[in-house]
Amino acid sequence: CCCKHSREHLNPLSKKVADGTKSKKVKTSHLLRIDDHDFTMRPAFAGPAVPVGVDVQVESLDSISEVDMDFTMTLYLRHYWKDERLAFPSTTNKSMTFDGRLVKKIWVPDVFFVHSKRSFIHDTTTDNIMLRVFPDGHVLYSLRVTVTAACNMDFSRFPLDSQTCTLELESYAYTDEDLMLYWKSGDESLSTDDRISLSQFLIQKFHTSSRLAFYSSTGWYNRLYINFTLRRHIFFFLLQTYFPATLMVMLSWVSFWIDRRAVPARVSLGITTVLTMSTIITGVNASMPRVSYIKAVDIYLWVSFVFVFLSVLEYAAVNYLTTVRDGKDRKLREKARQQTLPCSCGMSHARTMMLDGTYSEADANSLAGYTRASVGAEDSSEKQERMVVHLSMDNEPAGTKKKGLRGFRIIQNTHAIDTYSRMIFPGAYILFNLVYWCVYC
Repeated sequence: CCCKHSREHLNPLSKKVADGTKSKKVKTSHLLRIDDHDFTMRPAFAGPAVPVGVDVQVESLDSISEVDMDFTMTLYLRHYWKDERLAFPSTTNKSMTFDGRLVKKIWVPDVFFVHSKRSFIHDTTTDNIMLRVFPDGHVLYSLRVTVTAACNMDFSRFPLDSQTCTLELESYAYTDEDLMLYWKSGDESLSTDDRISLSQFLIQKFHTSSRLAFYSSTGWYNRLYINFTLRRHIFFFLLQTYFPATLMVMLSWVSFWIDRRAVPARVSLGITTVLTMSTIITGVNASMPRVSYIKAVDIYLWVSFVFVFLSVLEYAAVNYLTTVRDGKDRKLREKARQQTLPCSCGMSHARTMMLDGTYSEADANSLAGYTRASVGAEDSSEKQERMVVHLSMDNEPAGTKKKGLRGFRIIQNTHAIDTYSRMIFPGAYILFNLVYWCVYC
């Protein structure tokens, strides 16, 4: 018997415990006297405004859209107020917590998001709503919401810009005479997760503010503001926009070192760089809203485009001037040839065509196939021919020689345009970059 009694004492399962689920409990509606009051009216109806404190915990900043000019945020929105109709007797002074099913039976503040495009309360695995009622009638109402709201962005400094967006909360039906909406703990009413980050932005700061909003048809309303400032990361745009544009401008300068007679090479290089710059500009504008003002990136890209286009025009000018000078030089050679024909004295046509007034005596000997060493070995007929040639060149008018030399000098000066461009284009572009980055950074 002693052993049996000892085993029963040591085994806690042998003791019968009362099943609390089968005991009689008071219903929530009876405890809070929900059926005894009309909760379609606010607390202290026809009396002073009901103070409703608000605090917010930002869970995540999901996205920022420049095209739609909006942002998406997930947050915990909590309301605090006192409704004496929900007071209940309690010896332990402990609160009671309920889910979203009780919210539909009592009065709750009708707070909405001003300028919101879309919003919803999360419902996985059930509605993310919590209601906590204290014995003295104080109420905590919390819900998890994702909201997409408009953000007026200024892209005049894009992508070196900072944007300030605002999420606004306000009572939809109750004016400031019926409901006083305020931040429960001032700036401490807004808390954020330190792990919040965005791919293109650096979140600089969150802060709160409040003011009255006036509607001409309904009156004044308390409005709360959640303000946050975002600074854009520039590194992505340096890789995707600025570096490619700069490389295209530098590539267009290569044509200044290509022979001006290589028309296909220089034309194809110029057209390629122009088309590439057009593609870069189109790609940037495709991801941006159609604003009516100039953005910082537009200034850089269009100035770069102008530099590329000017390099094409530079070759067009060089090619045109070269063609004009070649035409003038051709006329000078024909005129000189006509002056040498009467004194050719039986010279062959081929050798006469090889000589013109723009060549020196040494060049004439080389072109005609004569050298100083072979003069003595020539026969008399060949000597006579060379003498006639020298005579025709010596008798050429001095003015014609000067014109020919001047024509050569001008033709050589068309190449000087490329020489000057090699210094002017890079210098001007470097100066533009210095001014641009000093102004916008």
